[in-house]
Amino acid sequence: MSRAAIVGWAHSPFGKLEDPDVESLIGRVAADALVHAGVTPADVDAITVGVYNNGFARQGFEAALVAMNVPELAYTPATHLENACATGSAALYSALDFVESGRGRIALVIGAEKMTATPTAEVGDILLTACYRKEEAEVDAGFAGIFGRIAQHYFQRHGDRSEELAMIAAKNHRHGLANPLAHMRKDFGFDFCNTVSDKNPRVAGPLRRTDCSLVSDGAAALVIADEETAMSLARAVGFRARRQVNDFLPLSRRDPIAFEGARRAWTKAREDAGISIDDLDLVETHDCFTVAEMIEYEAMGLAAPGEGWRVAREGQTSRGGRLPVNLSGGLKSRGHPIGATGVSQHVMAAMQLMGEAGEMQLDGAALAGVFNMGGAAVANYVSILERLK
Repeated sequence: MSRAAIVGWAHSPFGKLEDPDVESLIGRVAADALVHAGVTPADVDAITVGVYNNGFARQGFEAALVAMNVPELAYTPATHLENACATGSAALYSALDFVESGRGRIALVIGAEKMTATPTAEVGDILLTACYRKEEAEVDAGFAGIFGRIAQHYFQRHGDRSEELAMIAAKNHRHGLANPLAHMRKDFGFDFCNTVSDKNPRVAGPLRRTDCSLVSDGAAALVIADEETAMSLARAVGFRARRQVNDFLPLSRRDPIAFEGARRAWTKAREDAGISIDDLDLVETHDCFTVAEMIEYEAMGLAAPGEGWRVAREGQTSRGGRLPVNLSGGLKSRGHPIGATGVSQHVMAAMQLMGEAGEMQLDGAALAGVFNMGGAAVANYVSILERLK
């Protein structure tokens, strides 16, 4: 089986953008990604588009919008995918499967979302479509309420870890200063993140505003090619391993702080890649809420269950630490336009491996991990990326 590789990308700014809709956001990245890869629309054999939507816009059928911006792609097969907050990775993995199956040589992947035009109360309700509504739809504060409950469970078992959550928030905002594409480039510092105030109120349970990712607009794109084609182009970032593992949707059917699906995805990906966690140079992980990143430390193998807070307190995931996590600022600083997030994470990791990350660049980055999850650790995607060329 031919292995597929990333050969190019494009990434819009994330934030409250003037773009009126998803169609225009797709237009920001579709053609630019092909130019970056050094290929033409005629070279593209398939398109996969990740947009969550579920009420953010009346326009569906988003895969057909790509040709509105690049007319030369009008007759290219295009498919829309959705998998909650892992929608972008679902689109990417579908493209990888297409290329590795031998059905085509080159695929274009686009992830996008327009969220900020939707009233805040409606955003919360839309995001609850990524939970088990039969049991969880009435939770206060929308999806933040789901993770507020997760934080409460964690604190009940392992003590109040509010300080460590603030350390994660401060770390990601500090990292985000170096990312010109980030939604919020501001170093809030630990004291602000750790203090409840008018500007940093409690949102749900122990979670403060600085513990929650941003409602953002944005788009990102990747060009995928088979390995032979990739090696003829200017850049190639390969997948030493990639895994998807799901878990039960209702929190009532599982230990809410175990993130068992995430742990299994990481374990299988590391085994496939033949590495330990310490072989990675950096990780882009899904910090939709700071408590998620803390538990993900445990899932990825940086800490034993119940001890992810130690990783934050010891600064292990800061630049210069044992394993830098979210050098891009993560979802906390970079932003979280749902459909774009998984694609964006892979772009950020690929930039590091190719030495194209600008001020974010980590010297000597050779092996990167990416973790993107849908829902509360329901759909779990882990990629281990390496530079091939």
